[in-house]
Amino acid sequence: MPSQSAVSPASASTATADAIALLPSRDRYNGLIWLVSAAFFMQALDSTIVNTAVPAIASALHETPLNMRSALTSYVLTLAILIPASPWLCDRFGTRRVFGVAIGVFAIGSLLCGLAQTLPELVMARVLQGCGGAALMPVGRYVLVRTIDKHDFVQVMSTVATFGLLGSVLGPLLGGALVQYTNWRLIFLLNVPVGIVGVWLNHREMPEYRLDTAHRFDVFGFMLFAASSALLLAASEFAADETIRWLDMTAFVLLAVGFGAAYVWHSRRADHPVADLALLRVRSVWVALSGNLLTRLGVSGMFLLIVLFLQVGCGWSPLMAGLMMVPQALGSISAKWLVNRTLVRLGYRRLLLGNTLLVAVMLAMFALLGPHTPMALIALLVFVYGGFMGMQYTVMNTLIYTDLDIKHASMASSMASTTQYLSMSFGIALATILMQTLLHGQNSGAYVVAFRWTVIVLAIITALASRVFARLENKPKETSVPSPA
Repeated sequence: MPSQSAVSPASASTATADAIALLPSRDRYNGLIWLVSAAFFMQALDSTIVNTAVPAIASALHETPLNMRSALTSYVLTLAILIPASPWLCDRFGTRRVFGVAIGVFAIGSLLCGLAQTLPELVMARVLQGCGGAALMPVGRYVLVRTIDKHDFVQVMSTVATFGLLGSVLGPLLGGALVQYTNWRLIFLLNVPVGIVGVWLNHREMPEYRLDTAHRFDVFGFMLFAASSALLLAASEFAADETIRWLDMTAFVLLAVGFGAAYVWHSRRADHPVADLALLRVRSVWVALSGNLLTRLGVSGMFLLIVLFLQVGCGWSPLMAGLMMVPQALGSISAKWLVNRTLVRLGYRRLLLGNTLLVAVMLAMFALLGPHTPMALIALLVFVYGGFMGMQYTVMNTLIYTDLDIKHASMASSMASTTQYLSMSFGIALATILMQTLLHGQNSGAYVVAFRWTVIVLAIITALASRVFARLENKPKETSVPSPA
């Protein structure tokens, strides 16, 4: 997320050179690498660890498991809304201060999550967590781009990404173990001591980058975007009620559309909009964003649905359900080794067209599962599904940069991250609404039937995303996966 502020190339280069001069060898920034890796690990862990504990948390808070969707969507939606503000915050207040505050706010939000006694209290604490988490990955990536020498950058980013993947692998397993053998509150409370160490490391290791003349933040545009996103998610809450409040839901949708239209009008007149919609004139950009949105709308709720299916529908323990989620992460990691060669051979259009349809087929295959399906078969299906999803995520996330000038990379990265988290929040909401609509009774058999029909609907939605990727131009095959840096 390099800044888009008005600053001369010479002064920016001098500032970067001066900063790198203070770090002449890799040993001098090992602390920074550990700090950013810990932040990536903590956020990845927190994004997956909660799903396994949903039934236990719902029971403790006297809620049904499907009612817990707001505790998941509120965190992801907060990330989507606040990520666009990260570049300006760094320019205005400095990377060390922003990153330190982000870690502190995340830790405080985690503490409040662990102390929550009701679902509304948990939701508010998750929002606070999201306020801190929104800056962790963007700021961490930005600092590494500006600090690490080119020759070490790929290796360093690989190390950092590995910690993020490790968090996603350990999250479900650790969540299941904590719920089964201790208390669900430890899932959140573990972040507190990690946050304290993180604040200390930040003070010692984080370099300070800021601009003396940062441009004015687009507050009006930011508020329009935030209002539109929040109102759409609120409308989905009304849709999930047992007695749907049609008037309230319609009013919220119309208000959301109105705020969204107002942002489109505003962004065309603002000098520095939080999301530059002019980039959508590039075909690969709008295909990447819209395809990403539709794909994640279909797949983002699957993690929660599988956990509910295994624990509530099949009677598995939290630990065993968490263990069954590990193959998905391992499949995703394995697929990353094949991405570059497959992309070189097929190109973006053919790869995304075919892989999206394969993901849809894999989703539909989950409808064949039942309480008596062998554990090894479920693990194999989850692993293969994770492999196709790992391929899909990697290719979708790099498509947006293929036809852009490097000067637009920062804005494109911010828009891609915002779209990713926004679609994840709506995807989780959609999956739980479908499940709740198709659920007739609270017994295990009803959950299995509802799960089967839900994944079929989600498979159809995912398959529709292939039509978006079909709009890509037929180009010569790619030579490599482009870097967002």
